[in-house]
Amino acid sequence: MNVFWDLMWYFKQEKRRYLTGIALLSLVSLCLLVPPKIIGYTVDHIKNNSLTERQLGSYMLILAAVAVTVYILRFFWRVLIYGASIQLALLLRNRLYTHFTNMSPRFYQKRRVGDLMAHSTNDLQAIQQTAGDGVLTLVDSSMMGGFTLITMASTISWKLTLISLLPLPFMAWSTSRYGTMLHERFHKAQEAFSEMNDKVQESISGARVIKAFGQEEEDVDAFKALSKDVVQKNIAVAKVDALFDPTISLVVGASFFLAVSYGSFLVLNGELTIGQLVSFTSYLGLLIWPMLAFGWLFNIVERGRASYDRVTALLKVNDVISEKEDGIQKTPAGSVVVNLTSFSFEENGQKALQDIHFELNEGKTMGIVGKTGSGKTTLCRLLLREFEVEDNQIFLAGHDINDYRLHAVREAIGYVPQDHFLFSATVAENIAFGKYRASFQDIKQAAKDAAVYEDIVQFKNGFETVVGERGVTLSGGQKQRISIARALLTEPELLILDDSLSAVDARTEEDILKNLKRKRKDKTTIITAHRLSSVGHADLILVLDEGRMVQKGTHEELIAVPGWYRDTYERQALESLIAKGG
Repeated sequence: MNVFWDLMWYFKQEKRRYLTGIALLSLVSLCLLVPPKIIGYTVDHIKNNSLTERQLGSYMLILAAVAVTVYILRFFWRVLIYGASIQLALLLRNRLYTHFTNMSPRFYQKRRVGDLMAHSTNDLQAIQQTAGDGVLTLVDSSMMGGFTLITMASTISWKLTLISLLPLPFMAWSTSRYGTMLHERFHKAQEAFSEMNDKVQESISGARVIKAFGQEEEDVDAFKALSKDVVQKNIAVAKVDALFDPTISLVVGASFFLAVSYGSFLVLNGELTIGQLVSFTSYLGLLIWPMLAFGWLFNIVERGRASYDRVTALLKVNDVISEKEDGIQKTPAGSVVVNLTSFSFEENGQKALQDIHFELNEGKTMGIVGKTGSGKTTLCRLLLREFEVEDNQIFLAGHDINDYRLHAVREAIGYVPQDHFLFSATVAENIAFGKYRASFQDIKQAAKDAAVYEDIVQFKNGFETVVGERGVTLSGGQKQRISIARALLTEPELLILDDSLSAVDARTEEDILKNLKRKRKDKTTIITAHRLSSVGHADLILVLDEGRMVQKGTHEELIAVPGWYRDTYERQALESLIAKGG
């Protein structure tokens, strides 16, 4: 029952709904005590040949009134209690989603998408059921059971009531035992579902790679193995579930046996009338639901507790980028200065970047080159504040980057990542993602500046073409250029192109660079690349190797001295000549 204490913050928040719903449930329980009494009176009148038409009519009217009242009350308590549980699921879902959006990339490097989705679906559904059906069964079983027992003991026979309840301690022990088993098994079942969910997400996202390598059968076999594991763990849960009803039925059967046996003895001794015994067995019938509900309650609560533990553990993860509440709100516009001593992704981990120093004045262009894994993308992501960096290492417009609010830094930067993510929306909507209110004319101009306009107008529906999930219907070069158009449309103070020209040909690359030089002559641009032709025009070029800055200067300065830059430039120039000759 600990989950109810864990959810007490929400019950207090929605106390009006829950208290009103509980009050209506109590009235339903009281109303249901009336029919057994009426039945007992009727049986005694029939036995004594004293039942009149007027009495029978009165009894029928009372039963009808009880039925209508119960119908109305049940409608309203369902709206109140189940409505509150749905609101809890909505609240937790929004908290989870907000939590996900606030997490740093490090958080997503440690967790799988499928597992996060499972938390947001199956786990929240179990918590919602606890706040709805769980509250219902707890209140209704205790109210109905309590009122019924009091009525049986006070108005019929306390001795018969005591005898009939002898099997209950066994039910209490067994359901508690089943609850512990259920909690352990359901937790494992949810973990297995998370793994299967993650497998499905990965397989669908990587369908083309799986087909390209002919791994369809192996992928299906891997899914079947995970699916089988989910089934087995859920069957283990179902086996515990299956113990509740037979145990409760056994207890109910034993109670009826004792009630009828001892009740008949009391009738023969004149201590009870036949009508009272009939009423008592009817009341005992009313106790079947509280007993069943009691077992069902353990089932719901243990599922809810396992899921709530998983969700709260996720919400407690504090992997956010810190920011000062009184930080600078103004969007930074000016120079970029980096004096980075060292940076690592994990505390006491291997250094990803070290000894990087440069100053990039406003309106200038900087290129960053180096081998794969040299730290180019990491440096760009530090400028975006996707990771924590120590004070006095990065300055924007003369202020420490840590002095700015996060939204101010990110509004100043237009970032085109290596992994070009497009949404399942139209081309125009994807370009306008960072600036929803952009005019169609501005969207078209951004497409022209990114040298993708001619491609778009060739589509059947032009800018209204739906690109499919992750831009699946577009080529790599088209996705790159649409991503560039998206960034250009926002007119950022600092534009970062992270190897964003790798999938376009030399002519298209030249057109894009020419447009960038014209459009961004007064604003700052950073370009990372493997092809040196992408950064040859830059005012400053950094060469990184294993996270260190090994060279710095203009294109002319770097090719004039021996080093990685000149060697790479000569090799790429030779490759270009060979390609043209071919």
